[in-house]
Amino acid sequence: MLVFFSRMAHLPRVPDLNAQRTAMKKLEFLVGKWNGEARLLRGSDQWMDLHQSEEAQYKLDGLILVIEGIGRAKSDGRSILQALGVISFDDETATYHIRAFNDGRFLESEVKLPGQDKTISWGFALGQVTTKSVLRITESGEWAELAEIQIGSQPPKTLLELTVRRVDQMLFYAGPDRTT
Repeated sequence: MLVFFSRMAHLPRVPDLNAQRTAMKKLEFLVGKWNGEARLLRGSDQWMDLHQSEEAQYKLDGLILVIEGIGRAKSDGRSILQALGVISFDDETATYHIRAFNDGRFLESEVKLPGQDKTISWGFALGQVTTKSVLRITESGEWAELAEIQIGSQPPKTLLELTVRRVDQMLFYAGPDRTT
């Protein structure tokens, strides 16, 4: 019997789903379908102009936000950029996390809400390479995203500039107290 109680003392913590849903609602400004343009640095100084689409929707009853972005070359419609991000909130550490997939790779990063309304930021470091991305909704309602890359002691370079506008005003299901 002592063994049974000793094991019970080490049960995993039960997540606070209400706290997670409440925190995730802070990202509601991203939900919907968006279209516009992007510029992507490909190589040392080669810029590609893209038609860009973004779609963000809640999944798992509002516990995660899934964002899919697709960029097609303006010149011929080829798919150049495909990215998928899954954002969640850890109620134990009070932090947002993203797992993002792109070009056969993935990264995990903390997402910050820097206190500015409708803004998030994230980045990562891998060896001498660091990136920083900031996404914000402008006063005119556009989704504006800027990503920078820095290699070693070189100055940061713009990697991506993206501006899209909402095309779908429908809000996706965000949890039990929201109707669609």
